[in-house]
Amino acid sequence: MKMQAGLIALALALTPSGAHAQGFINLQLGFDMRPALQPVGPGIQVVEGIGEEVFFSNGWYWCRRPNGWYRSPVWGARFEWVEGRFVPGGLRGFPIGRYRNWHHEGWRPEPRRGEVHGVAPRAVERHEEHKEVKREERREEEHRH
Repeated sequence: MKMQAGLIALALALTPSGAHAQGFINLQLGFDMRPALQPVGPGIQVVEGIGEEVFFSNGWYWCRRPNGWYRSPVWGARFEWVEGRFVPGGLRGFPIGRYRNWHHEGWRPEPRRGEVHGVAPRAVERHEEHKEVKREERREEEHRH
């Protein structure tokens, strides 16, 4: 639910309203919408697991779009266009697209309902059945010799 809310807020915040986004729309939806942030450089964090490159640096959320950089002081608020000279130098140096849909090392997706470590219960059962059949075959083979 938290990630869905964040994605909805991001989609709304990045929706253009004219040539340059003006003002801020603060979404008051009644639940925590702060994104998961992971450090990717000195003083720079990236929002994890979304289709846009959104960073957090110097107290601002930053988003790179084809026509330049946008920023917002609050997650879930509208991003406004920023002249390139105001973008922190560390952000400008990241290769375009590198942090789109990015996750930290060791990240694993949360299992869907009914799954154990990302595997459906029936697949686990079939695997266990297969292992038991193989054990039985080995016992029979050892018994014959």
